[in-house]
Amino acid sequence: MFRRKVTDSAEAATPSPEAQQGPRHVAVIMDGNGRWAQARGRPRLFGHHAGAKRVREIVNACPDLRVKYLTVFAFSTENWKRTQTEVAGLMSLFRRYISKETRALRDEGVRVRFIGDRMRLDAKLICLMDELETITEGNDRVHLTIALNYGSRDEVSRAIKHLAEDVAAGRLDPADVDEETLTKYLDTKVLPDPDLVIRTSGEARISNFLLWQSAYAEYEFVDTLWPDFTKDIFAGIVSGYGGRDRRFGGAKP
Repeated sequence: MFRRKVTDSAEAATPSPEAQQGPRHVAVIMDGNGRWAQARGRPRLFGHHAGAKRVREIVNACPDLRVKYLTVFAFSTENWKRTQTEVAGLMSLFRRYISKETRALRDEGVRVRFIGDRMRLDAKLICLMDELETITEGNDRVHLTIALNYGSRDEVSRAIKHLAEDVAAGRLDPADVDEETLTKYLDTKVLPDPDLVIRTSGEARISNFLLWQSAYAEYEFVDTLWPDFTKDIFAGIVSGYGGRDRRFGGAKP
């Protein structure tokens, strides 16, 4: 496995106190399912099923790594451009995953949230999503957020629209609008910003994922395809985060 880090060795040499505490919130762009399947002569959906199983392993690894929040990118607003067969298969997979995992997630103390625009999703899937959120809302061991029909630009656009509606209705004074105000209108308003964003499969781009929230996140791009992304690889990246110097725009004294 080859890692390409955004930070350089000089920054990594002097870890900041924030980094030494480890990442509280890790976000993952789960990429490479289709290529993993094709490399084995199987249809792309075979890879998506393998990737879904990997999510469970990473969620289970979080408590020991002191990762409280895990956000995974499951389906983007751009993924509708894929073939009808693949999209339909993914929607079926999401329904099956939620139905199968609800009890285990509840019993293991995982709180599940979904972010993204639900309007384009089918009614049965939305119902399952709502039910899973309700059933797990009292849990606090791990907070799993699943980005489904999510795009950061879409999220910010929706947030600005709702903010503008509140201004027009007199519920919000334009003079009071600042960064914190907009944050309260985002899908992630109840979550801390991610400390670390991981992308698998060797692609070095962020694909419209948590653009606002990741302004000061550390990034890790790994060549490993998502179905091969084990808890040991995850643990190694989380451990490596502790060697980074996080200055948040400030300079060293």
